[in-house]
Amino acid sequence: MLLEKKIAVITGGSRGIGRAIALAMAKEGADIAVIYAGSAEKAAEVCAQAEGYGVKAIAYQCDVADFAATEAVVNRIYGDFGRIDILVNNAGITRDGLVMQMREADFDNVIAVNLKGAFNMIRHTARQFAKQRSGRIINVSSVSGLMGNSGQANYSASKAGLIGLTKTIAKELASRGITCNAIAPGFIETDMTEAMPESAKKTLAEIIPMGKTGKPEDIAALAVFLASEYAGYITGEVIKVDGGLYI
Repeated sequence: MLLEKKIAVITGGSRGIGRAIALAMAKEGADIAVIYAGSAEKAAEVCAQAEGYGVKAIAYQCDVADFAATEAVVNRIYGDFGRIDILVNNAGITRDGLVMQMREADFDNVIAVNLKGAFNMIRHTARQFAKQRSGRIINVSSVSGLMGNSGQANYSASKAGLIGLTKTIAKELASRGITCNAIAPGFIETDMTEAMPESAKKTLAEIIPMGKTGKPEDIAALAVFLASEYAGYITGEVIKVDGGLYI
């Protein structure tokens, strides 16, 4: 039980990569706070499945782009669980389009959720982590933030910003026993990628050296490791999980 008696908060935890991370951490003994924006039903399903591992799990609805709302939800989590040991900033949206046609609102909304949302959550948990002199912060970035991706100026910028945020937070909080790392997934099978045409999926799979797409569980396994005591001397890192897509 790598995370026994730990309290983990996962944003965007009701589906896809966030869901897989929440369940993997619950399986390793962590109590789970699932933050979701949309479907209360899906969030409840994740909590019910997590509780099957014998841990405590509660879902909280929150727009992570809202500074005041994130402060309120973090306070609620502290009230319900008593502490937070692990923060996973996974919440993310896409509003794809070529830069010549991209609406200002689509750029702003993606930055607000993907990048500012992570800042908000870190801002409201950092002080308590510092008091505890321990904490694990894991930001879910993307290979798009490392290599760019046509049609995703907003998404790539948000994920690149998340990498800069990760490295800065790692430097600021390292002396307090807090680590901050980023995971950069490649092409992972989620609801977000399911909407792509089959021809596009096939073409993309062909350029991945391993010749296949990844699964949310591949990301979750790394998140569990980074949250565990085994990763206590790892901070400021960006670890790709992409089958060799960006080497």
